[in-house]
Amino acid sequence: MASPHLIIFSSSFLIFFAAALYPTAAAPTAGSWSLLQSTIGISSMHMQLLPTDRVIIFDRTDFGTSNISLPDGKCREDPYDKVLKKDCTAHSVEYDITSNYVRPLMVLTDVWCSSGALMPDGSLVQTGGFNDGDHVVRVFNNSCSNCDWEEIESGLVQRRWYATNHILPDGRQIVIGGRRQFNYEFYPKTVASEKAYSLPFLVQTNDPNIENNLYPFVFLNTDGNLFIFANNRAILFNYSRNRVLKTFPEIPGGEPRNYPSTGSAVLLPLRVVQGNVTAVEVLVCGGAPKGAFVNAQNGKFDVALNSCGRINISDHDPKWVVEIMPLARVMGDMVLLPNNDVLIINGGSNGTAGWGYGRNPVLNPLIYRPYNPIDSRFYVQNPSTIPRMYHSTAILLRDGRVLVGGSNPHVYYNFTNVLYPTELSLEAFSPSYLDPNSSSIRPKIISPVTQTKMQYGEQIVVRFTVQNEVNLNGISVTLIAPSFNTHSFSMNQRLLVLDGGNTTRGVGQLTYEVNTTAPPAGHIAPPGYYMLFVVHQEIPSEGIWVLIH
Repeated sequence: MASPHLIIFSSSFLIFFAAALYPTAAAPTAGSWSLLQSTIGISSMHMQLLPTDRVIIFDRTDFGTSNISLPDGKCREDPYDKVLKKDCTAHSVEYDITSNYVRPLMVLTDVWCSSGALMPDGSLVQTGGFNDGDHVVRVFNNSCSNCDWEEIESGLVQRRWYATNHILPDGRQIVIGGRRQFNYEFYPKTVASEKAYSLPFLVQTNDPNIENNLYPFVFLNTDGNLFIFANNRAILFNYSRNRVLKTFPEIPGGEPRNYPSTGSAVLLPLRVVQGNVTAVEVLVCGGAPKGAFVNAQNGKFDVALNSCGRINISDHDPKWVVEIMPLARVMGDMVLLPNNDVLIINGGSNGTAGWGYGRNPVLNPLIYRPYNPIDSRFYVQNPSTIPRMYHSTAILLRDGRVLVGGSNPHVYYNFTNVLYPTELSLEAFSPSYLDPNSSSIRPKIISPVTQTKMQYGEQIVVRFTVQNEVNLNGISVTLIAPSFNTHSFSMNQRLLVLDGGNTTRGVGQLTYEVNTTAPPAGHIAPPGYYMLFVVHQEIPSEGIWVLIH
């Protein structure tokens, strides 16, 4: 592949223009699509995978009926619903991946544009929402086959709408920001009187009457502090002492990347070597240019951003490196894959997030390969046929597929006479590593068994089979935390490449072992459930669930 046709250097960043150089439909690397459900009864605005291989999905409660009824004649009353006061339909469902079955759930208060994370015990704790739900904490316990939502009416100190959550090394959640909330708080509280703490950075990044800093991108750095990106800039933040430790350079160009000029971001894979991670990098992609939100309100739909900014936040003098995507994208989702690739999926090429403010769906996902040479990282994938615009979602499943759902750019469910009808379907994108032609080199984990508990720093022996010849130097073991996905950001998403990949040896016919080590501590991998994969020549096994503590 040729080198970039234009490179611009500056003292604070590098820009690589290479959009025309990437393959557009190379069949072996282009992935495939399958429709799982034509309708699940609701639009998938929020998604969280549980360690039971079930997915909790919900949208909102204040817009009228959904297309799936609550069981056993249940109904709820909603004084804020402008359409009806008594609602006997579900606004949350549990999707069983194995059986492809949907079970309606009952959420009592409004979960619209909320946030959440999986707790160390595997329960989903979801926070905030709108109206009667903005101070509510909701818990979904996954310990039974018929569990339902439990609600804690005043679980939050401040209203949380468009906030971001992250699991901390002590197992608690931090809840950051939200509309007109320039502060953060923790859940659960250490004492009942625990308050919220001011975060002036959210004031500084707030564009008047537009915002552009909602759903901030938050990642736990390996030093235990938080990287927080909002609008077009970022800080390293000590949440325990309420202190900004470092201010990073503004992303080149200064264009906004957060809601409603919605881009996406990931913490790139963390390589653990002898208990340490030497490089911690963040990738921010897409969004909308300055002024795009106001323009969209007035019927002008600006072209989305086609740039990604990549920064090594562990460097002593961090600088952004800007790369140009083959496809401009706003409202895209970024999903970490078990072989270290990043999938960029969903969204449109014009406009912004908001009711009817997006145009021109981007049906082709992209694969970004972070360790390839700078001029060969993006690969265009095969397209879906279903537009996934505002309020779309995407999460990784344990079998390596990516579950995709949602898209509702309307105040209510609207299926006719609109550009982009409300979408109730679920589909799966299968990356190229699931191609049947790779089955002979795909590992299959024998041990440990799924749901195994592991302590920090524990030595682990992973036994697996491969049907064809194995490259002993081409084996790695990865861990991925299941993320809470909404509004183009996957909260708590984290991938670790464990130490010990070069210890692989044969132990029998087609059977191999690799010795590796669990993450050393909670600042590297917060306690909780992870999916563990064996990767052979960039082809991952099906994952198993492990509990790190």
